[in-house]
Amino acid sequence: MEITFSLDEIEKTARKIVAKNPNKVILFHGDMGAGKTTFIKQLAKELGVTEATSSPTFSLVNEYHTVDNKTVYHFDFYRLKTETEALDMGVDEYLYSGNWCFIEWAENIPNLIPDSHSVITIKEIAGGKRLLELS
Repeated sequence: MEITFSLDEIEKTARKIVAKNPNKVILFHGDMGAGKTTFIKQLAKELGVTEATSSPTFSLVNEYHTVDNKTVYHFDFYRLKTETEALDMGVDEYLYSGNWCFIEWAENIPNLIPDSHSVITIKEIAGGKRLLELS
């Protein structure tokens, strides 16, 4: 599924993605600045997270709770040097918890990703728009 959207269409786009019922582990691919974190924030909001969300670049994982008491994890593995670092933080427990897991820079933990996952790729295109592909 491909969607082209602008920033003022991000809410509608996140709603479409949730409606597609993707796997709860979602890998986000895109260049630095493509809008991965911004889109994850909107997805969390769409799922019912009301607290402020931010990039977990330094903490590696942020945990959020939805209004109906579900948990959403947001990972940023940009700074990881080895998969062992992810294992040391207990990443496998998060990924197999049955909760939403949004992962940026998953290419740094290729052998730890569950077989059952979805992928969202975001690319910048002309006119300040983004091309999102869900697979």
